[in-house]
Amino acid sequence: MSRSNDRHDPDGTRLPIKLDSTSNGEFEPIPLGKPELLANELAQEAATKNAKRLGQTRRKFLVSSCGAASTLLAFNAAQAAMGRTGGLFALAEDAAMEPEAADAVLAGNEFIFDVQGHFVNPTGAWLNNVPEDARPLSGMPAAGCARGVGDEPRSYLKCLGPDAFVQDVFMDSDTDVMVLSFVPSTREGEPLTIEEAAAAREIVAQLEGTHRLILHGRVNPNQEGDVGDMQRLRDDFGIQAWKTYTQWGPDGEGFFLTDEDTGVPFMEEAKRLDVPVIAIHKGIPFGQQSYQHSLCTDVGPAANAYPDVSLLIYHSGLIPGQPEGPYDPERGEGIDSLVQTVIEHDLKGKNVYAELGSTWRFLMRDPDSAAHALGKMLLHIGEDNILWGTDSIWYGSPQDQIQAFRAFQISEEFQQRYGYPALTPQIKQKILGLNALKPYRIEQDVLRHHLGGDEVEIARANYRREADPHFLTNGPKTRRDFLNLMKWTGGERV
Repeated sequence: MSRSNDRHDPDGTRLPIKLDSTSNGEFEPIPLGKPELLANELAQEAATKNAKRLGQTRRKFLVSSCGAASTLLAFNAAQAAMGRTGGLFALAEDAAMEPEAADAVLAGNEFIFDVQGHFVNPTGAWLNNVPEDARPLSGMPAAGCARGVGDEPRSYLKCLGPDAFVQDVFMDSDTDVMVLSFVPSTREGEPLTIEEAAAAREIVAQLEGTHRLILHGRVNPNQEGDVGDMQRLRDDFGIQAWKTYTQWGPDGEGFFLTDEDTGVPFMEEAKRLDVPVIAIHKGIPFGQQSYQHSLCTDVGPAANAYPDVSLLIYHSGLIPGQPEGPYDPERGEGIDSLVQTVIEHDLKGKNVYAELGSTWRFLMRDPDSAAHALGKMLLHIGEDNILWGTDSIWYGSPQDQIQAFRAFQISEEFQQRYGYPALTPQIKQKILGLNALKPYRIEQDVLRHHLGGDEVEIARANYRREADPHFLTNGPKTRRDFLNLMKWTGGERV
């Protein structure tokens, strides 16, 4: 490992808080608007000015906590200039120059349990269906690292594999535990099979990173063979939760959790196998044909019918591109769809959880929407039922999402006007990790193990003496990137 922290970006052109159009591959990228473009412009200007004041190179400044603080403060200035004052990154101005002030907010020691992570296996069986002369995923920025140097035509794919995943998640971020999840696909076209996911877990285990990587088992109950395969997934791979997409199906049609021929048998089997945790993709519609299945109307009835099964609502029902406001029972979509079903079925604080993967990443660009989204979740779903997720490594290392969340606060104006609670350190600790311990049935001794320092923690501490984060995102950034990704990973989500 290089001991230089400027190998990836020697000129310091990349900001540590990544504000760009990247999507997680499930929705078409949404270009940045004027506030976001101004935010990046002001952050770049501040980096040059503050690095010069401290007598540092831009790169050295940007990899420091002051670099992250300076970027977030510039974002505040840009959003305020555009009239967005409902949320803000609560940092003292001197945090841009004083490491202690920056660390006081950005260098937390919370237990961080990320319940949604991904990688696409770069050498998996899915490549068997790709033409020999094709270069799938080569457009991703990360597909050009030192690992990818070689004579083979697809050597670059090593830059996107499990070693890169471990680097981004466990070295360049404060994440303690990550759940490796799955994308929707046919059984023959999985970009990541359960066998390959288990191999990634072994890489972490070899570092004596006990309990650090948890596996989902992908189940689409409207696809022949998936429900019947659940026992094998549990017995052979020790999966600790199930992942499903209600708006996906092999024929383009989704399903409801309450459907007698699909959703009900799936939930019955999860209960029978004593793995009563189901991560359910909601929001982010996959087109009009299955739009109704992206809504959360079936969540409340299913949760009441199966009170011993935890339903983790991935993306919290978010529809990217639609701004979030205060809860509106007439809206019937987006996060309001989830809030509505929780209210109507009296589920606050019970077995329905709102998950923030891609949701927080997208809302970071709009502090007013972020304040409304988090505020109404806290009010109506409950502070114990919001789970941290980042959807990385589509968004590169999740560290910038962690730092931004640590700093974020709902403005006093919004708290008074809408009755939203403040994001206290205690609430943030719950969201970032502690809340996930209950549905995943993880004991406190596991928590103490991580905080006590295992081999992964020791390796991370050594690496950070001269850390070299790349500050890149991996997912599609344009419509063309998005369509190419669909082409190589199954295409059913277009």
